[in-house]
Amino acid sequence: MKGYVVCVYKSISNEEKLKEYAVKAKAAVEKYKGNFLIRGGKVKTNEGKASPRTVVIEFPSFDQANSFYQSKEYQEAHSILEGFVERHHQVIEGT
Repeated sequence: MKGYVVCVYKSISNEEKLKEYAVKAKAAVEKYKGNFLIRGGKVKTNEGKASPRTVVIEFPSFDQANSFYQSKEYQEAHSILEGFVERHHQVIEGT
């Protein structure tokens, strides 16, 4: 079964830090064979609170998605966001 990283941002206080993070995170996604399915874009919120950004990444497996998240490369990217974003981040198994 495939693995998906689903990240729903609640707030972003520094767009420049987000751009810096995105460059490094993309390299880690590619290393772990991930494929961006959603990366921002047009949004219409039908229920709940609006989110400034949502990202969905597909990986070949649940384990590979977890390996990506725990990797040195991704954790270095992730550290750039500290104090600048609030988000809900999940790894989900799916088809």
